[in-house]
Amino acid sequence: MNSESNASDGVQLVRVEKAYIGQRLDNFLIRQLKGVPRTRIYRIIRRGEVRVNNKRCKPEHKLEMGDKVRIPPYTSKYSPQVGKPSPALQEFLLGSILFENEQLLVINKPAGMAVHGGTSVAMGLIEALRQCKPEWAELELAHRIDRATTGCLVVTKNSIILRHIQRELKAKNVKKHYLALVHGTWPDSLEVVAAPLQKDPLGDSGRIVRVRDSGKPSLTRFAVKQRFEGATLLEAMPETGRTHQIRVHCQHSGNGIVGDDKYTAKTKNAALEKVKNLCLHAWKIEFEMPNGAAAVSVQAPIPNQLDALLRKLDKSD
Repeated sequence: MNSESNASDGVQLVRVEKAYIGQRLDNFLIRQLKGVPRTRIYRIIRRGEVRVNNKRCKPEHKLEMGDKVRIPPYTSKYSPQVGKPSPALQEFLLGSILFENEQLLVINKPAGMAVHGGTSVAMGLIEALRQCKPEWAELELAHRIDRATTGCLVVTKNSIILRHIQRELKAKNVKKHYLALVHGTWPDSLEVVAAPLQKDPLGDSGRIVRVRDSGKPSLTRFAVKQRFEGATLLEAMPETGRTHQIRVHCQHSGNGIVGDDKYTAKTKNAALEKVKNLCLHAWKIEFEMPNGAAAVSVQAPIPNQLDALLRKLDKSD
């Protein structure tokens, strides 16, 4: 990574090299500005303090070879040091790999672990994985799933496959299948929820998402997998990748996800009221590889706590 600095004002000009081609601007800055809260990174992008080739860009802007990224001077009260994964955590993560080849890996993300570090998270999944093996130092997230969600997460080993997966995601060629346990009886006729979603600026640092006519188009397909007394197990297939999409679409449809303390109202169902874990699992993911290589199809086993709950509900019917 080549960089130039202006001693008079502390501004850096960083030239994008091959390893970062196709990376989102926000992710690029997160790696460059270690220890700076994500909220601040998004703020300096929004204010135009960050420029790419002297132009303002959005966080999702994809970088190209030779781009010059202007990075303003910064200070942070947060430690610039990334946390160190314990040997036990490294062993656990290595044991959670569902699929691996020379270009990528699919990991079974555990509940409660953020996919990346941030203001209140010294080390996320990607930072931990980069430290598990020397050759994994440049791993990148191909997509994201919520901190409370379990299951399939694709991590790429080089910029070529990263750009390929991102193109496939944009073209809606990546097939994602989630399992969601929701409260109540989901109607058989409700197979598609198309409700625009918008992050509420008044919410928790912009992380509250609501259905708004002015929001981004969002579509999720649903299919009933199993019915229980007071609950329904759904297969959810999002065609767009908005923040908290499945959770908000379930809430909007009147059947919030069990264990979702952000979007689901309290329930009177005794078997479900004490559930603390979000019952949303990234069950399967399917996508094509470049250059005619064999397609990838990976399935993550249902986590123990969700499996135990489903068995309990099944016996109570």
